[in-house]
Amino acid sequence: MVDTIMMPQTHIAAIAVEKAYRKGEHKVPVLLGVDIEVRRGEFVSIIGQSGSGKSTLLHLLGLLDGPDVGEVKLYGERIDDLPQHSRDELRNRVFGFIFQFYHLLPELTVMENVLTPLMIRHSAWSYWKSRKAFQEQARELLDRVGLGHRLGHKPTELSGGEMQRAAIARALMGNPEVLLADEPTGNLDSETGAEIMDLLRNLNGRNDLTIIMVTHDESIAQQAHRTVRLAEGRLEAWVEAA
Repeated sequence: MVDTIMMPQTHIAAIAVEKAYRKGEHKVPVLLGVDIEVRRGEFVSIIGQSGSGKSTLLHLLGLLDGPDVGEVKLYGERIDDLPQHSRDELRNRVFGFIFQFYHLLPELTVMENVLTPLMIRHSAWSYWKSRKAFQEQARELLDRVGLGHRLGHKPTELSGGEMQRAAIARALMGNPEVLLADEPTGNLDSETGAEIMDLLRNLNGRNDLTIIMVTHDESIAQQAHRTVRLAEGRLEAWVEAA
């Protein structure tokens, strides 16, 4: 089973992962033996109803949580059992995260929010020496996502679409290999959501960026290369884009 999943072109994979959470004295199963592989440069959507386990699966792939059973692999090497510091480094260098609720720091400007991954990655002295180059990189990213005029604004001064664009720029600041997006259009109106999807498809196409996106919206999911459907913690089906 493992040899079949871990093909040479596989970028990241989950193998027979299971996950359950405690609710009081009760154990609530969320994932029940899920296998998924994502190839390098692929745009995959994970779709399912609330409670199907799709966000949990995304969190396992990005090392935000660990499986109770099974493995997560990057380029064929297991990563979910690495020491904490190694997993922290992978989250900072390999993965970029976009969340439905943005998770921008309210006390920081847009520019400062976008710079936070590099602030975490580097020592204070290393960051200080390279700060001008980092700031220029952040400006270029913010220009690219249409926020070049909002550098000094705080998140409370932005619209929902602008906050999501800032979150995308922050996710890209560390030059990730894999972008993990949890309901990136969930809090947006249809027009703004379409703009965000255009931006994600452009990043995937131009940068060959691997993207794994969770959504409950069929029309959004169909814009990926492949759709993986979860139901009650199990992989139900996957569909290639037309």
